[in-house]
Amino acid sequence: MDNDNQIDKNNFIYQRYRYLGKYTPQNFLFNANLQEFSERVCHLSNLQTSGKISSQKCYEEIELLWQQLTESFKTLIIDEFDE
Repeated sequence: MDNDNQIDKNNFIYQRYRYLGKYTPQNFLFNANLQEFSERVCHLSNLQTSGKISSQKCYEEIELLWQQLTESFKTLIIDEFDE
């Protein structure tokens, strides 16, 4: 019973959504990276809101995550206009 409760908590906190776009390995990987980026930004925002980290530190961390996401996009060579 406790294991089921833990699984429910993890699914609630670490939600993952299935990919609904045109399937290519690059698009699928970028979608996973985008979901991770979103999750980490949410955690950073919560830490900043609760006073655990400063606004400046939060901004710097999010900027670093954004750069990593941008590099991921460039590395995967995703065509923005692909239908």
